[in-house]
Amino acid sequence: MKTMLLFQNKSIPVYLTDTNRQALDKLSTVLNRKLTTGKNALKKCISSLISVEIVGSEATLHSYYERDSLTISLY
Repeated sequence: MKTMLLFQNKSIPVYLTDTNRQALDKLSTVLNRKLTTGKNALKKCISSLISVEIVGSEATLHSYYERDSLTISLY
């Protein structure tokens, strides 16, 4: 399933394996928190975010540069 997430005034596509609304809410909470308290590599990935793929309790953040893509835990 594909849905859109509004984050930092950008529409970011989010791909889900199942329709879990709780995962979407948790994703935006985690992204906001990591943007302020995360390490520089994570901040760089979030600032150049182009899409997110959620599988189970993990979110793979795909950035503009492939080498900056990361996987984070939502729970």
